[in-house]
Amino acid sequence: MISKANIENIKIAAGLIRDGKLVAFPTETVYGLGANGLDPLAVAKIFEVKQRPSFNPLILHISDIKELHSICSSIDDTVQILIDKFWPGPLTLVLEKKDIVPGIVSSGLDTVAVRMPDNDIALELIGNAGVPVAAPSANTFGMLSPTSPEHVEKQLGNKVDMILDGGSTKVGVESTIIQVINHVPVLLRPGGLPVEEIERLAGKVQIGIPMNEQPNSPGQLPFHYSPKVPLRFIDEVTQSDLLNKKTGALFFKKEIPGYDSASIKILSPSGDLRIAAANLFSLLHELENEMVDLIIVERIEEKGLGLAIMDRLKKASNKSH
Repeated sequence: MISKANIENIKIAAGLIRDGKLVAFPTETVYGLGANGLDPLAVAKIFEVKQRPSFNPLILHISDIKELHSICSSIDDTVQILIDKFWPGPLTLVLEKKDIVPGIVSSGLDTVAVRMPDNDIALELIGNAGVPVAAPSANTFGMLSPTSPEHVEKQLGNKVDMILDGGSTKVGVESTIIQVINHVPVLLRPGGLPVEEIERLAGKVQIGIPMNEQPNSPGQLPFHYSPKVPLRFIDEVTQSDLLNKKTGALFFKKEIPGYDSASIKILSPSGDLRIAAANLFSLLHELENEMVDLIIVERIEEKGLGLAIMDRLKKASNKSH
């Protein structure tokens, strides 16, 4: 059920979270599927509803820096610098956890991913709930991330106790995830905060940790964020691949001639990567709804938010191979 995110409904939603229920809510990145992050049974419902692998850790969302010290055991100087500059915002930090955090949240690891969202509705909800809120994206695991309440309803329907309607999200891709190891920031997932901004403040970011069977943060699996139809990069398809197929095309700034597509979407006619990131999932949802057989996409230079956009597209493409 979609409910307008007014003061009354936010309080009702906070009560639902305290009672172990699930609430979908807007953040600046995508819509999250929230549960009481200190209640293992409530968190288990997230995995059940999303059909999410239990070895894939969740992010705890907080509304006040005081909450961080109740769930994490040590904050080094580099982490503090990042917090002071980028919270609230689309930055998740992987930190040593305290025992109060259930193992189901961290997939049994001794670290937990934490962030403070830059969205008034989210902050109000978390503050009213009075607990850290565990919240992955509010979609079926591996499918397209939701950037509107309608996207949540389409995928999860009545499996969620309440969907708070805060309109479309402004960033449109998930948060950047960083773990500071020996004072060096390590990128675990590119996202809504460009790596270059982190580097200006905290020095060179180490990009890429070897893939392992037990990720220590979300977004490290080789495929994810996928529409229900196959997605391929333009430079990988041949004319025979397109034969007798209804194709949808996703271009960066303008249409690339030579591809006879039934539907064409442009991420950002002005070439603004922020607009492109904000439009990414919503345009992929549109193409999916248009019942195309194949989505072909243009590669984007992997700089700034282009890194996050390409991360999502590559993982969607991996699922199609």
